Amino acid sequence: MNQQVYFDDVSVGDEIPSLRKHPTRRQLVMWAGASEDYYEIHYDTEFARKNRLDDVVVHGRLKAAFLGQLLTTWIGPEGMLRSMSCRYTNTDPAGDDIVLRATVTAKRIEDPDHLVDLDIWSERPDGTKTTQGTATVSLPEGSAC
Repeated sequence: MNQQVYFDDVSVGDEIPSLRKHPTRRQLVMWAGASEDYYEIHYDTEFARKNRLDDVVVHGRLKAAFLGQLLTTWIGPEGMLRSMSCRYTNTDPAGDDIVLRATVTAKRIEDPDHLVDLDIWSERPDGTKTTQGTATVSLPEGSAC
């Protein structure tokens, strides 16, 4: 079970614990079927290369799902993901690690919610950002201390 994060324990500038994923070709094929995104750059090497890619690449919406997992794991069972948006700025090759990260940018109270805004992104192991966005979560009032 995830540990609960509380509003009072979060500060602007905090980076939340990162999440590392290793999407395989098999996962991309499964995601294509589940999401009905059959664009061949995600599973056909020859097609990807004809489209100036080195190999097949991870679906953008799969990277967004990974970012959602990062956030919902962090906020714990009493938190709520209120909004999230992202844009895809670079590709991630299948079989390479993707690191998901987020930093707290603001805290505010909109009664009765205690909201935390974050910058979110995915990056390659070399630090190249491939997806960038923002999110807002609601955390329970109080402190774990």
